[in-house]
Amino acid sequence: MLAGMAQKRTTFGLTLSNRALVTGGMRPMEIIDMAAKAEENRAVEAVWVGDSILSKPRLECIPLLGAIAAHTARLRLGVACMATIAQRNPVLLALQWSSLDVLSGGRTWLAACMGYPASQHPMAAKELEVMGIRSKERPGRLEEMIQALRVLWTEDHASFHGKYYSFNDVNLLPKPTQRPCPIYIAGTPRASNIGAEGVERALRRIARFADGWMTNQIELPLFLDYLARLRRMMIDEGRDPDKFKTVLYYGISVNRDRDQAFREAKAFLDAYYLKEFSRPGVEIWTACGPVEHCVESLRGFIGAGADHITIRPIGQNLNEQLKIYLEEVLPALEAEVTS
Repeated sequence: MLAGMAQKRTTFGLTLSNRALVTGGMRPMEIIDMAAKAEENRAVEAVWVGDSILSKPRLECIPLLGAIAAHTARLRLGVACMATIAQRNPVLLALQWSSLDVLSGGRTWLAACMGYPASQHPMAAKELEVMGIRSKERPGRLEEMIQALRVLWTEDHASFHGKYYSFNDVNLLPKPTQRPCPIYIAGTPRASNIGAEGVERALRRIARFADGWMTNQIELPLFLDYLARLRRMMIDEGRDPDKFKTVLYYGISVNRDRDQAFREAKAFLDAYYLKEFSRPGVEIWTACGPVEHCVESLRGFIGAGADHITIRPIGQNLNEQLKIYLEEVLPALEAEVTS
């Protein structure tokens, strides 16, 4: 626990694999049913879905969350993360997301990110090309989009004039039910990829513009380091760090045989992300093994004060993995929080 931080109770969520409709032959109602099962478990606070347009085809996140909203009454509805936010029109997105917030009774939870650069994968490059976005524009577009959404959601005569987005005197209706409607930024910047200055810029962006930080593929020491730096930056920005929240996105592949659990996780992730994962690349964000191993993998993040941990069950049988998560892993995690 960081010095100066009050003890917080970690909550838990469920990340649904909405790309499994394409990669695993899952039917749309199976995804809805998974959310409904999570609704029945009072320990689950939120359901999350992913986002892309062409790079990783899937059910589009906003209508999917709308369908889930119609079959649930309590769960928060999140995107982890909205990787295409920089490719969207701010006025249209503001209306779509506000409408979802109104229809769901104020349950939305938007985590935005820049998405893959064009160099990451040919389909990422194709997506940016089709949407008319240059890869290097993504950071600036993300920052402007967040500012534009907040203006549209709060002002009756909203105006915004940036480098990428511009509008004047717009009264967007309906406004979101939540005031404010939360926007997190998702990312795990690494100096090995973007240098120390790039990491500093990425963290500063989160501290300046976001209500919270979502991260994945991160080691506990790096999580602690970044969280401490973000809190210091928020003070620099004149913001209250005690209002800043954190979300960890993590996976589980439960099997008594750890090697079999890893093989199933790797096969799933390779197909899902169109890349070849190494064992460390899988296990940095997916606990592969028995229930006890899954709990142990997350114990440090709970102790570090992660506000919310959303779990994605993965493997050959997603329904079976979901059952294990809800009935075995989640009670054990809850015990960690209350002990």
